Amino acid sequence: MINHKKLFITLVLLISFLGTSCWDRRELDALAIATAVGIDKAEDPNKLQMTAEIILPQNVSTPGGGGGKGPASFNLQSQGTTPFEAARRLTFESDKKIYFAHNPVLIFSEEMAKGGILPTFDFFIRDPEPRRTAWMLVAEGKAQDIINVPTILDPITGLYIEKLLDDAGATSQIATLMVQGFLERLMSPTTAPYCTLIRVKGEEKDKSIELSGTAIFKKDKMVGKFDFKEGRGLLWVLGKVESGIITVPCEKEGNIGLEIVRADAKITPTIVDNSLKVIIKINEEGNLGEQECPVDLTAPEAWKSLEKKQAEAIRQEILAAVKKAQELNADVFGFGEAFHRKYKALWKEQLKDNWDEFFPDLEVEILVDAKLRKTGMTTKPAVPE
Repeated sequence: MINHKKLFITLVLLISFLGTSCWDRRELDALAIATAVGIDKAEDPNKLQMTAEIILPQNVSTPGGGGGKGPASFNLQSQGTTPFEAARRLTFESDKKIYFAHNPVLIFSEEMAKGGILPTFDFFIRDPEPRRTAWMLVAEGKAQDIINVPTILDPITGLYIEKLLDDAGATSQIATLMVQGFLERLMSPTTAPYCTLIRVKGEEKDKSIELSGTAIFKKDKMVGKFDFKEGRGLLWVLGKVESGIITVPCEKEGNIGLEIVRADAKITPTIVDNSLKVIIKINEEGNLGEQECPVDLTAPEAWKSLEKKQAEAIRQEILAAVKKAQELNADVFGFGEAFHRKYKALWKEQLKDNWDEFFPDLEVEILVDAKLRKTGMTTKPAVPE
């Protein structure tokens, strides 16, 4: 007769041994860890070029004072007919296997983006090593030029770019998206993908890199760009505005800076007189951040007037984004998905296969409720009585 208790203990011990084994471990000194990956077209039209920034752990400064005696990273380049082949060919210049699991940024050149990135993108979502939480970017120029620019505040370019993207919410003027988010939009029948634009600023020794806007895609091809105003207009609609400054004019002279504290958005699809319509409702709260004019803005009438200016500024940003998106015929807002959720039968019968015909002429109503809450450390400007 089987002793179930002994059998159970035996199975537990066996599973424990198997679970703690190190059959797939990778030693750090046997890996070349990538911290940025760039994809460009090669001179050979049948090949692409991959640039990878590789970290040098022994040269990275630590709080205890270790490292820091040489460059913190170096760049490798290779060419291949596919990204997988190019990735393997990187080992021609490295005695260590390139490890992509910690790469925080994936950069495509504008030329690659305009031609369509789907064939190249497949490797980064199919292979288990590259992570889908890497940031997607398009370089205004070549991706290799971005990675080759030395950065001062962080000696590792990829980590520097990652921090720029992490801090983008401070202005909320540039839309950011990770590989997974880009993939979800790419798989949507109507919602267009987007990602961050980045470029080289300056020349020679004064070169630096900066985030420069938002790249707009139609399926897997880049079809246009949003500037800072249009970028925040997109984020208002998506409910992703975290912070930022809204600048409005004073009544007489100078400007007023209004800090965005919080905001939310609601998209309501509707049908009016047999025509499709979207109502965007924005609720925003802000604070008086600064003023250049010698006026008491805390007076009730002045305060209400300031709130109206704030609301109109937000409305104009959204309007600019909607207009540009309709010109590009790229539904980055997800209006099509909203109609799909609310009008399932209509979507299946008429809209799904013809959304490109409806979106450019879609009526969009923008409603903004903006409130000012605080004045900061003072209520009146610093001017003589």
